[in-house]
Parts: sequence; C-alpha cells; structure tokens
Amino acid sequence: MLTIVVSNQKGGVGKTTTVANLGAALAARGCDVCLIDLDPQSHLTLHFNIEPDPPDVSIYDVLSGTARLVDARIAVQQNLSVVPAVIDLAAAEVELAATVGREQILRDALLAEPLGHQLVMIDCPPSLGLLTLNALAAADELFIPLQPHFLALQGLGKLLETVRLVQRRINPALRVAGVVLCMYETATRLAAEVVDDLRGFFDAARGSDCPWGATRIFRTVIRRNIKLAECPSHGETIFQYDPSSRGALDYGEMADEFVRYYPDLFPPKARAPAAPRPPVSASYNPAQAPPIAAWKPVRRPPLYNPAQAPPIVAPRPVRRPPLYNPAQAPPVAARRPAASAPCYNPAQPPAVVVPAAWRAAPGPRPVSAGAVPERSLS
Repeated sequence: MLTIVVSNQKGGVGKTTTVANLGAALAARGCDVCLIDLDPQSHLTLHFNIEPDPPDVSIYDVLSGTARLVDARIAVQQNLSVVPAVIDLAAAEVELAATVGREQILRDALLAEPLGHQLVMIDCPPSLGLLTLNALAAADELFIPLQPHFLALQGLGKLLETVRLVQRRINPALRVAGVVLCMYETATRLAAEVVDDLRGFFDAARGSDCPWGATRIFRTVIRRNIKLAECPSHGETIFQYDPSSRGALDYGEMADEFVRYYPDLFPPKARAPAAPRPPVSASYNPAQAPPIAAWKPVRRPPLYNPAQAPPIVAPRPVRRPPLYNPAQAPPVAARRPAASAPCYNPAQPPAVVVPAAWRAAPGPRPVSAGAVPERSLS
C-alpha cells in the first residue's frame, strides 16, 4: 500500500481539488483508492456529497481512539472510498496536546489494521499543525500542489523545512515525490518564470540525501478552469460534472502520467502508454493539422445585377395644395375705425355748467364736489 499526502500550508492552491479528481481518475483506471479528509473544513467530504452533520464515524473518531479506520470508510464509487471529516476535527490539536506520541496517531491506525487499498491519499489542512504532522508521519511520499506565483514559492521553503524535520525525527522514509502545478495560466510570463525557478531549485538538489533530492515536477499542468470550481457544489468530480472540460482533460492526463510513474499499482491494461498531448506552450503547426473535410456548397441568392432589375413603375402624382403666392392672395377688406372716446387734453378742459339756482341766490355759493369755484371780480 502506497500512502501519499497532498499538502501545502498555503490555502487555495488546489489540494482538495487534486485529491478528489486525481483519486477519481486513478480509481477509474483500476487502482483501489482510499481518500482521507484530514481538513476540519471537510471540503473533500462535501466534494463527494457526504454531509458532515456528522457521519456515523469520521477521522475525528479515529484520532480520538473511539473508532477504527476501517469502520470510517464510505464507498462513493467503484474502487474509491472516502474517510470523512467533521468540524470537530479543529479541536483535535487541543484535545491531543497531552497525548504521548500524538504525531503518530494516524500512522498507528494505518498499521494496526491495513485498509487493503493499493493507494491512500490524504488531504491536509492549510497549516503545519498537528494534523499535517500526523499525515507526514504516516505517508510514504508527499505531493505539493503549487500555484505558480511568487508568494507560493515563499511558502514552499517553510514546507520543505518541516518535511526535513519530520524525516529526521519521525518518518525517515518520507520523501517529496512531485510538484503539481495548479491554476496554471499559459498566457502569463510569470508562470513560466516560476516554473523555471522551481526546476533550477530541484535540479540543484538532484542526487542529494535531502527529502526532495528526487522530486519531479509533473509535466501535466492543471490549467485554470471554472468547471473545477463548480463541480464540488454538485457533489461530483470533474469527470461526472463535465468530462469534456479542460479540467477533466488535465486531470486525466495527470492520471496517465501517474500510471507511468507507478505501474505496479494498476492492472496491465492501464499501463499502456497513452498518446501524450503536446505541451501547453507548444506553438501551432499548420503542417501537422488534421485535414479539413470538404465543405458542402451553400445555396446563396444571386448577386444583384442592375441590368436585370425589373422596371420601376412611375408613381402616381400626388395632389398637393398650391403653394401660397402673395400676388394671388385675395384682397383684404378695409377695417372700420373703432369708435373711441377722445383722450383728455388739459389745454381743452370741458366747460363747467353752473346751475341757475346758484346764480340767482345771494351770498356765497356752495361748491359741489368736482365743481370749480368762480373767481371774485373784486
């Protein structure tokens, strides 16, 4: 039985996606695979539509010593089983702090009662805590999913230091077997520069006694594909959700590459070499393009020919009212002047009429409102 741990303390680099889809692809090629979810987030458990609310037996029960690892397995597909995780796993580090040999609990569980699988893959949390140490202590090899970015390289150095420490003190057989490039963007120069730095680093350590002295960078890269992010919400692997997507093609080719590196884990039929796909950076060669089948003639309408156009029928004249001509306008009748009161002229004030009774009466004469008094002649 080969035990491979998939770990990187940096989150979001494709650990769970690689464990789920690569494990499903290897199971489809005839290898008996068991996947162990060691992440308290339970993403691998949810990926296979297993509700962590909680299951009857989980990896938490195995670490706490209340259940066997054999009893925690759940068969999800042919040749594929999953050991689920629950949120209680987050408290395992505190609960096991006083336990003697707490870094080797998972290894002891695997050795106590063999599972009978040919391959065991362990999905680790994004940290270097007790759960990750248990996985490294129980593993034979380590796969490192890596996003080709600068910050991912910074975290890789800390992970390799931890692996060296575990190899010296707990698990002398541990070695870094491979680096899986995930979310690879072929159109960026940064990705190619990071891969060149990785190759230079591992080539410099080639042949040494350090755990990464024989590390290989997988030739197959996992390109960025939205289908890989969609399939966990449906509880399916990428091969069930969209087998024609780029994610399914990439993980299928990685599984074929895995078969070539570990042929003893697979039946003879699966060991047949598959036709490799050209690298993602290879340029298009028209001379190697497959022949194009002859196109069927398409019926198109004839082109327009003015000489063969039908005659244009003269339109009927439209009756329009005649345009306005001032010379032909009807005469305008003279208007009568409107009778109006004369305007007041101070030089021609109206005459004042004095009543006869006032003239005959002696003495002062009363002045009515608005009347002008006569002048005195004296």
